[in-house]
Amino acid sequence: MPDFENAAIEKDTVVALGNFDGLHVGHKKVLDKAIERSKAKGYLPVALLFDEHPRKYTLGKRPPILMTDEMRDKKLSEMGFMVVKMCFSQWRDLTPEEFLSRIHEKLHVRAICCGFNYHYGKNGSGDIKTLENGCRVLGIDLFWQTAAFYNGEPVSATRIRKEIENGNMEAANAMLGRPFSYELTVVEGDKRGRVLGFPTINQIFPDGFAVPKFGVYASKVCIDSKWYPSVTNIGIRPTIETDELRSETHIIGFSGDLYGKKVEVFLLKHTRPEKKFNGLGKLAETISYDTETARRIYLESEGAL
Repeated sequence: MPDFENAAIEKDTVVALGNFDGLHVGHKKVLDKAIERSKAKGYLPVALLFDEHPRKYTLGKRPPILMTDEMRDKKLSEMGFMVVKMCFSQWRDLTPEEFLSRIHEKLHVRAICCGFNYHYGKNGSGDIKTLENGCRVLGIDLFWQTAAFYNGEPVSATRIRKEIENGNMEAANAMLGRPFSYELTVVEGDKRGRVLGFPTINQIFPDGFAVPKFGVYASKVCIDSKWYPSVTNIGIRPTIETDELRSETHIIGFSGDLYGKKVEVFLLKHTRPEKKFNGLGKLAETISYDTETARRIYLESEGAL
């Protein structure tokens, strides 16, 4: 994907502005509108993103991420967007007028789509009113979207992070519009699950990730275009006496080598907290129960993404 300075774009574009962390239902309203305008007018849809979250500069660190930047960019590309990255350190001190003028000239912007609370320019001084005025001067069509709501409150990445951290996947998934997922490389484990009769794939969360509440989850995995029910444990595995945080997923009905591959795990429901068992026999018995619970929940939600 191109960075802003090297983007060679000849077509007129419709630009979606935002951070799009998690690609939740509020973001989807913005992105769907951009795709709609691109089809209606023949514009190239562009998702314009910063290479760093602005809060990393304003607060010293970015909020816990709901998906890796790589996964977000991949999903945006699958939706039809050209993803263009801006270096935040080079843009942070531009006035709102300078910001809009630069993207208009470089990207041949004919339309912009964003959320109602979008801010831009130095210290976030530009808002929707500023953007409306600037677009009017430059002849750009502006389409800003109102908030999406869940349980009477606006959907936000902050709300979703809180629900994930509390293990409330039903609420998080409703606000995301799909099951919360992470696509991470499968790493070597201690193969304890295989000994117990429940082989697992092991994945390590990147720094700064919004790690779900420790415990066991009904989950699902897609491998080679085929869906499998699965059961996932997130935590430090106290029965094994380790303090390494990881995701361990037993893929029900799958047999194969996934080491070194990226696998996307979708969490459907938190089914129990992580606990320490008196011996591996009791652990294996509980995993068997967890597996049947996960299979039932998967069948009830089959087809949901």
